[in-house]
Amino acid sequence: MIVLDLDGTLTNSKKEVSQRNQEVLQRAMEKGIIVVLASGRPTRGVMPIAKMLELKKHHGCILSFNGGRIIDLTTEECLFQIDIPEGWLDKIYHLSRKCGIGLSTYEGVDKLVTEDDNAYIQLELGINQMKKITPESIIEYVTFPVPKYLLAGDPQSIAQAEPLFKQMLGEHLNVFRSDPHFLEILPPKIDKAYSLKKLIEKLHISREEVIACGDGYNDISMIKFAGLGVAMENANDQAKAVADYITRSNDQDGIAHVVEQFLF
Repeated sequence: MIVLDLDGTLTNSKKEVSQRNQEVLQRAMEKGIIVVLASGRPTRGVMPIAKMLELKKHHGCILSFNGGRIIDLTTEECLFQIDIPEGWLDKIYHLSRKCGIGLSTYEGVDKLVTEDDNAYIQLELGINQMKKITPESIIEYVTFPVPKYLLAGDPQSIAQAEPLFKQMLGEHLNVFRSDPHFLEILPPKIDKAYSLKKLIEKLHISREEVIACGDGYNDISMIKFAGLGVAMENANDQAKAVADYITRSNDQDGIAHVVEQFLF
């Protein structure tokens, strides 16, 4: 199995999967390698790449919402789903106001719910092709299950907000940066490694048979967990520090290089 983060890993700076990465992954799947896309994106934002790579035909899977959902693409079955416990939105909302950063969440498969409108929320909308819902009060509007909350702002504001949210939420919820301008709040314990462990147990694959590739803060757990943890050349220093191998950058077909080095 090879597990791939999307943004900054499988996709290049234009948010595209290169022809070479596509071709090499197709060859790997034809040899029986399972390809898993593990992303902080909502499921809708991962599906176009899954379809492009024809993962449905090759028993591929998606870990979306940083592991809050596991989807078997061949059967279209949701193998795992967990949401944030109720009762936290009011505290999260008011701290986001104090920090001056945007707060959003996801409704259904194609709606992003937010009162805010900054450049980073617009980026999230564009990448995932989602419809923006702008209620008068997000606190009153959100009465549905929440897979995660996304806090968005400039990198300095996010860096200052991160310890405040971790202090407030403590062990109750999982808080981490997925990108310099995104801070994510997920159900307790949920990250890419937690859900990857659940997936390989179901598929009877050992962690030693898993390669995991990433570049960001939210990839560190799965890079550490996998039998071979790979950081991109463009990865942050923390991801590189825990990696077993550093491949070429996402603009230099780093994923194709890993597959050719270790799977062929």
